[in-house]
Amino acid sequence: MASYQKSDARAWAFETMHGVANVIIPTFTQDLKGLNETAIRHDVRKEIEYGFFGTLLVSEVAITVDEYTAAMAWAVEEAAGRLCMIHHAAFNSLAENIEAVQAAERAGAELVLLSYPANFYPSSSREIYDYTKAFCDNTGLGIILFPVPLWGFERLHPAGMDPELVEQMIADIPNIVAIKAESGMPTIAGFVQAWKTFADTIVVSMPLEGDALPLAALVPMQFSGTSNTEFFGPMIPRIFKMIRDGHFGDAMKLYWQIHPARMANIQANAYISQTMFLHRMLWKYQGWLNGFNGGPLRQPTMKVGHRQMAALRQALAASGLEPTSDPDSEFFVGRNPA
Repeated sequence: MASYQKSDARAWAFETMHGVANVIIPTFTQDLKGLNETAIRHDVRKEIEYGFFGTLLVSEVAITVDEYTAAMAWAVEEAAGRLCMIHHAAFNSLAENIEAVQAAERAGAELVLLSYPANFYPSSSREIYDYTKAFCDNTGLGIILFPVPLWGFERLHPAGMDPELVEQMIADIPNIVAIKAESGMPTIAGFVQAWKTFADTIVVSMPLEGDALPLAALVPMQFSGTSNTEFFGPMIPRIFKMIRDGHFGDAMKLYWQIHPARMANIQANAYISQTMFLHRMLWKYQGWLNGFNGGPLRQPTMKVGHRQMAALRQALAASGLEPTSDPDSEFFVGRNPA
């Protein structure tokens, strides 16, 4: 259960959500019949070592609710209060997402990132409101609202989620505690509008580190997440903290140092605007380059190939970071095979 009451969720968020959150993509056993507990625990320890505030346990893979709940319980136990575990509400339907979030809450998750199912095709903003409220009403956890072009809501409003809809949901749903403000991406307009409108009410986050780090020098952003910042090892939590502590010049030296890796990451993920889906195997490879477990995923999954892997590995080296010397073939096995 969460360490706060639903009525106190926003106060808890302002007090607690400080730092950067990235992702853990669950690892399966070599026969793909179950989850690899040792690998999941390994990734939790690596998150803590690298200084992340929290991590999203990704459910947008071929995983059952029961398997996901077990993974959440292992992660919470391994973290032992040192890492905020964020539930990923990205299952197949509203009913399944309610089942999953209630199970994750019992397992010890502290926050929720709210996604919308692939088959959810609302005809009005009211339907988005109704889905969101129904979900939030069925959990005591704090919710990170996530306006982003991935949902395909732009046919209803150019911002995806109408800003007036977002304002109404925040007014009516007390356990919305944060907003992952990606409306209108790749522009920063959605973040700017969210900050100007909601920064005194909920935690406003820009998850994309290339924008978040310089923006954190302009506004007192306390939290950035969730995204694939494990690609940069410990660098994003370190730079974010430096900016928040007032060391802007030194932070920007590191910002530009890792810019080759940043640009390679942008290039590797350039497909997203066409597919409206995130390449979880590629993200898992990015983490593996920096010591995370890697390892097999079930089909269906997007594939990662030699050219992508070579470009990402070379970009880390050009950024003064040291990717693993293990051959790429080892990624598909993982550091803790089971």
